[in-house]
Amino acid sequence: MPSLEPLFGGIDIYLFDQILRGRVPPGTTVFDAGCGGGRNLVYFLRAGYDVRGIDSDAGAICAVRALAAALAPGLPVDSFRAEPAEANSFPDRCADFVISSAVLHFARGREHFRAMLEGTWRLIRPGGVLFCRLASTIGMEERFVPLGDGRFRLPDGSERYLVDEATLLVLTRDLGGDLLDPLKTTVVQDRRCMTTWVARRRA
Repeated sequence: MPSLEPLFGGIDIYLFDQILRGRVPPGTTVFDAGCGGGRNLVYFLRAGYDVRGIDSDAGAICAVRALAAALAPGLPVDSFRAEPAEANSFPDRCADFVISSAVLHFARGREHFRAMLEGTWRLIRPGGVLFCRLASTIGMEERFVPLGDGRFRLPDGSERYLVDEATLLVLTRDLGGDLLDPLKTTVVQDRRCMTTWVARRRA
């Protein structure tokens, strides 16, 4: 059986699910807010999507630019910029489908989290979609040690900013969005919880 890796790279399985369900049709402008080296972008680059991205790590941006040059040489170099989500230079409402995968839980506290989220949300066009994966307390509420300002120590020893179900529902409403899917959480045994949050920005 041929490998799917050349076609899809190391894509998040929950993002792959969005593609299979027709949520990212051809012609969609895709933006990865925290793109790293581009593991979630291989399919979109190969398929000719208009792809853009940011990451605070300049080395990661060098890597994703090299990936884009190989798979989609027509994309401008400045489609990928070494910038944080909360202070990126892309214009408002520039994308139809915005990815934030394993980014927001690195917030330093509540104010930083809100700034990162708002810097990401402003990129979405009316009717567009936010696909977000982030750490949460959902399903393991009693297993985290609070450190203050929304941050917790996880059973695996790491420290993360964590959200809960109520917070995500309030944020969806306050940002002017609607859940496109119910919140879905994967509990990684005695380590962490990762929640998939998919919301559509109201037109």
